[in-house]
Amino acid sequence: MMQLAIISDVHGNCFAFDAVLNDIQRQGIERIVCLGDMLQGGAQPAETLARLRELNCPVVMGNADAWLLTGEDTSSAEPTSDQQRAVRAWALAQLSADDQAFIGQFQPTIEITLEAGKKLLCFHGSPHSFDDVILPGTPDETIRQFLSGFDATFLMGGHTHTQQMRRLGDSWYINPGSVSLAYCWELSDPATGQMRVDPWADYAIISSEGAKLGVTFRHIPFDVDELARIIRTSGRPYAEEIIALYRRLN
Repeated sequence: MMQLAIISDVHGNCFAFDAVLNDIQRQGIERIVCLGDMLQGGAQPAETLARLRELNCPVVMGNADAWLLTGEDTSSAEPTSDQQRAVRAWALAQLSADDQAFIGQFQPTIEITLEAGKKLLCFHGSPHSFDDVILPGTPDETIRQFLSGFDATFLMGGHTHTQQMRRLGDSWYINPGSVSLAYCWELSDPATGQMRVDPWADYAIISSEGAKLGVTFRHIPFDVDELARIIRTSGRPYAEEIIALYRRLN
């Protein structure tokens, strides 16, 4: 049987990343694919990148990865703030020129052949753009447009930080959720920026055994108090603001 762990949106949170990697190792899964947004935003960009290098796994380029490198806004829906720009400058100072070159090698999409001729296509927002947003309430027709022109059994994307699965004809769109910031969109108010963040790290497992396929969603709890300590001692700008995001759990 072939098994793949699919992770996404780590955003520089190596503490949660390690919790997920430990869970993956305990299950004996050796292959990992990352769907992007690995470094920007969190308190541990250098530690996260070091862990990513150790994995030697394929990585998709996310919108936050590209923005970390270039500072160029590509989405009118998500204009960057002074706070985000300050965190970006701090994160870049933690990374060497070689680290930044490594990030520049992330790929727009990754295709993996499963058993029985099935295919897995990995991307960030959509195969067309890492900025495309697919939420649980996005109409099927809109999702079909985002995924048009690509033929795969599993279409795996991140970006929206929420686990979801939807059938589209002979294909399945799947989002493994976020390792760092698992959003509950139903209990969030994006208009005001009041996001509900669950106290666990999300990822997914794809299994392929002959013609049999499987998808498993995983939630790995982590200690929010310990994460807050890590953030406060990291030197990351606006530490209390991101800690407050994790504190709004109920």
